[in-house]
Amino acid sequence: MIEQGAPLIWVLADDRAGHANQALGVADALGLPYEVKSLEYWGLAKLPNILLGATFVHLSGDALAPPWPDLVIAAGRRTVPVARAIKRAADARCFLVQCMWPGAGASAIDLIAPPAHDSPRRRANMLRTVAAPHRITSAVLAEARREWQARVGTLPAPRLALLVGGSTAAHDFDAAAARALAGRVAALTQALGGSLMMTTSRRTSPAARDALTATLDPDHRFDDDGDNPYLGYLAWADAIVVTGDSTTMCAEACATGAPVLIDAPDAITGLKHRALHRARRERLEGRVGVAVDLDRAGGDREDHITVAAAVALILFRRLKQP
Repeated sequence: MIEQGAPLIWVLADDRAGHANQALGVADALGLPYEVKSLEYWGLAKLPNILLGATFVHLSGDALAPPWPDLVIAAGRRTVPVARAIKRAADARCFLVQCMWPGAGASAIDLIAPPAHDSPRRRANMLRTVAAPHRITSAVLAEARREWQARVGTLPAPRLALLVGGSTAAHDFDAAAARALAGRVAALTQALGGSLMMTTSRRTSPAARDALTATLDPDHRFDDDGDNPYLGYLAWADAIVVTGDSTTMCAEACATGAPVLIDAPDAITGLKHRALHRARRERLEGRVGVAVDLDRAGGDREDHITVAAAVALILFRRLKQP
């Protein structure tokens, strides 16, 4: 049973930003104070979870220590052994939430909230979401719009944002793929007659980024002025093109309410992501009755709020237990 008063909540922040932002988005939406535990790993983190079990052995950096939390929110395979070890140390009084499919050890997680494409089958401890949870809310976008007004708001409309990811374990987003993307986006920008705002990610290789900037019109705005323009571009975009390698980035784009075009050629898109994008497109086509390229599956449903509501209900029930 949770002690009376506000529960102690930990967010396990994986060193992959896309994973950490899913857990942080749920924690933000929960509306309760929480602590962020940034995780650092060393070589043993490469071992599969079925071998690691419940352990801190693959962590480096500061050790986790009591008082143990009442609730742990996390995302990413490498956080699962950590969460399970916390629950064991807390004598099972800790409730575990995973925002992605955890793989081995799933039965030890109290609530699994994976996107629909990220789980092999339904389970009793599962809440499926349409897309990945994230931290993009109307308040965040409003603040970014104010912050970036002088630098982005003056660009000619319509403003097209290009959000570029990079290579994955299975597919390489190389210079040739980047040039092909740039050609498609350049044609779209010319047809729209407005401005292009491009930002890349940590996974974008220097060769791919050079190919993008060399192919696109240098008069357009790129992310080379020191500040990360990602939120500003989301806030000011009239339309968005996002590469399909990151489902989190796709969900964040959809959360803006702007039209979203997901660029996911089969040659550089994993089978799982390809199936997700195809399913979204088919759902939208069935709803409007025409063939379209725009994907808005996440624009009208904030999955971080959906998961947080379920967690809040569970905490409320546990607080009321005699």
